[in-house]
Amino acid sequence: MKQVLFEEDGAFRVGTILGESGASLQVEAAHGKRSKVKAASILLRFDGQPLGAFMPEAQKLSEPIDPQFLWEVSGGNEFSFDKLAADYFGRAPTPQEAAAVVLTLHAHPMYFYRRGRGRYQAAPADNVKAALAGLERRRREQAAIDAWSQELRAGSVPAPIAAKLDTLLFKPDKTALEWRALDAAAHAGGVTAPKLLARAGALKDPEDYFLRRLAFEFFPGGTGFAPTAPLAEPPGLGQSAARAFSIDDEETTEIDDAFSVEDAGAAGLRIGIHIAAPALLFGRDHPLEALARSRLSTVYFPGGKITMLPDDAVAHATLAQGRRVPALSLYLTVATPSMEITAAESRAEWIEVAANLRLGELDRRMTQEAVAAGAVAGDHGEELVALWRLARSLRALRGAGEDRPDRLDYTFRVAEGRVAITPRPRGTPVDLVVAELMIHVNATWGKLAADRGVAAIYRNQRGTRTRMEVEPESHQWLGVTHYAWTSSPLRRYSDLANQRQLIAALRGEAPAYERDELVAAARDFETAYDAYAEQQRLLERYWTLKYLQQEGIESAEAVVLREELVRVDGLPLVCRALGLPPLAAGERVRVVFGEIDLWELHAPCRYAGK
Repeated sequence: MKQVLFEEDGAFRVGTILGESGASLQVEAAHGKRSKVKAASILLRFDGQPLGAFMPEAQKLSEPIDPQFLWEVSGGNEFSFDKLAADYFGRAPTPQEAAAVVLTLHAHPMYFYRRGRGRYQAAPADNVKAALAGLERRRREQAAIDAWSQELRAGSVPAPIAAKLDTLLFKPDKTALEWRALDAAAHAGGVTAPKLLARAGALKDPEDYFLRRLAFEFFPGGTGFAPTAPLAEPPGLGQSAARAFSIDDEETTEIDDAFSVEDAGAAGLRIGIHIAAPALLFGRDHPLEALARSRLSTVYFPGGKITMLPDDAVAHATLAQGRRVPALSLYLTVATPSMEITAAESRAEWIEVAANLRLGELDRRMTQEAVAAGAVAGDHGEELVALWRLARSLRALRGAGEDRPDRLDYTFRVAEGRVAITPRPRGTPVDLVVAELMIHVNATWGKLAADRGVAAIYRNQRGTRTRMEVEPESHQWLGVTHYAWTSSPLRRYSDLANQRQLIAALRGEAPAYERDELVAAARDFETAYDAYAEQQRLLERYWTLKYLQQEGIESAEAVVLREELVRVDGLPLVCRALGLPPLAAGERVRVVFGEIDLWELHAPCRYAGK
C-alpha cells in the first residue's frame, strides 16, 4: 500500500493512497478519515509503515535534533528537507527520520525560512542572532511576569507594580509586563485586580480605590497646591455698615454668602445679600486664576473635599465670623408688610461678618411654627423672620409651589472609617431663605450683565435640558428670565468668572473675559461639574452600603417608585427589588438585602412582602 506524508492546514499528516487522479489524491488516514489531498502538498512517499504510530515516532525522533546544528550545517542555499535528513543521519533516512527533520525545520522558523513544498533556507546569521535575543528577552519577561504574579498571590506587591499602581488600575497598558502579571495573578485568584491589590496591602479599602480613581482622572498633577503669590488687598472699597451673618452647614469652610437686614425707616427694610469676592483679591494674571480655571469646581464627597482654591486663598475670602472681607453685595429695599422690592443696588465693598449661623442649630429654632408666629428665638431672630417673609414673596413671584414634605436631604459624617447618615427634610424655613435669596441674586445679576452688554455664563433651562451657555435665556423651571451662577465664587469657576464680569460692569471697566473665553469655560465647567457630581454620587452610594454593613441592617422598609425600583426609608438608597409584584407607586413594602459588594457598589435587594 502506497503511503504519503503531506501537509494540511499547517500540520503534517500521513495516510494511505486510495486513488490518484491528476493533481489530487484520495487519502485515508490511520483512523479511517478520507480526504482529498493536492499533489503539491505531498512531501514524501513511502510504504509498509504502521501509520497509527508514525507521527508519534517522528515527533519523538525530532526531540533530540538540535535546530542550531542543522542551521550551521545546512549552508546558505535553499535545500530540501529529505536531502538534509540524509546528510544528518549519514545514510538514506527512514520515512520517520525524514519526517522528524521536517518537523524540526518547521518548528523553528527563526532558523529556517520556508521556500516551498518541503524546501527551506537557513536564515542569515544576523537575523538568527536578533531572533535569539528576542527569544531570550521574552523568556526573561515571562520569568518576571511569573515571579511578580506569584508575589502578588502570596500577599505582597512587587516594587515595579507599586510604582505604576494608579496607571495599572485606571488606564492600563495591557501589553505592559506589570499589567500582565497583575492580570494573571487576579485570574489565578478568581478576583478583580483591585481586590487582589487590597489583599496585598496596596489599597486600604474600596474608598481608597475610588478616591485614587477620582484623583487620577481629574487631578493628574495631584490634589494639593503648590505655593502661589500672595493676595493683594483691594483698594478703593467702601465699608458697609451692615451686620452680616451666614447660614451654612457645620462643616462648611468655603462660606460664599451672607445676609443682612437693616431698618430703612419709612422705606421699610434694607436687605443685603453678600457674596464673597475672591475676584477682588487676585486678578486674571494671578496663578490662582489658572488653578481655578483648571479645577473648575470644588469636589465634595462624604468625609472630605478637594477644593477649587488653596486653603490660604479660601481663608482670605471666606465670610468667616469676625472677619472683615471684600464682598459683592446686592441691597434690596423692601416695603413692609407687603415685602415688595422697591429698589435694588449692587456694589463691591468691605463687610463685617457678625456670625456664622449653622443649619443644625437653626433647624431647631427656626421652625415653621416660629416663623409663622413671627418670633424666632436667639441671635438674629428678627432678621431671619424678615428674610423668610421676603423668601416667601420671592417664591410666589416666581410662581413656584411648596416643596413636597416627604423629600429628604442626607448629611454624611465620616470619622475613623465609620459613617453616620442623618436625613433632613427639604423645604424648611432655613432652606427657603437660602434658596430663594440665592435664586434672586443669580437672576438679578444675570440680568444686570445682559443689560450692560457684558458676556457671562448663564444656566439656561428649556424643556428638560439645562445648559451652561453664554447667551442669556430663561430658566423655565425656576421661572426667571435670566439665571447666571454668581453666588459661589469660592467653589465654582463659573461664579468666579461671572463675578469678574459683574465687577467690571459696575465699575464701567472693560470686561475681564472675551465672549469666546467664556464659551470655552462654560463647556469645560459643565463637563467637569457633571463628572464631579457623578463621583459624589458614587462615593455617597459607597458610604450608604458601608452603613448597611456597619449597622448590620439586613432588611428595611421602602416605598415603590416604579416597576422594580424602590427607595429605602431613611437612606439615600434606590435599589431594584427582585420579585417585586406589580404595585402602584407610593405603596410601602419590606425588602431584604443580600451580600453587599463594596468594590462593585452592589447590594442585592429582594422583595419580602408588604
